[in-house]
Amino acid sequence: MSQKKKKKSSIVQRIQRFWRETVGELRKVTWPTAPEAWKMTKLVMLVMVLMAAILGVLDFFFSQFISFLVNL
Repeated sequence: MSQKKKKKSSIVQRIQRFWRETVGELRKVTWPTAPEAWKMTKLVMLVMVLMAAILGVLDFFFSQFISFLVNL
């Protein structure tokens, strides 16, 4: 069986192909409007603050529990 050898493209050709494909994909993206982006940003910030508070409280209680066990 004969295998066809593919001609290796140069690094410049590969970069050009990558760039063309990237630009093509970015043109397909539905970008959010400015108000939508701000709304999503606020939501992300709210979730981050809530998760930080929850993790902080859990960390405090677990550290108190470990201290209690160590001091027994």
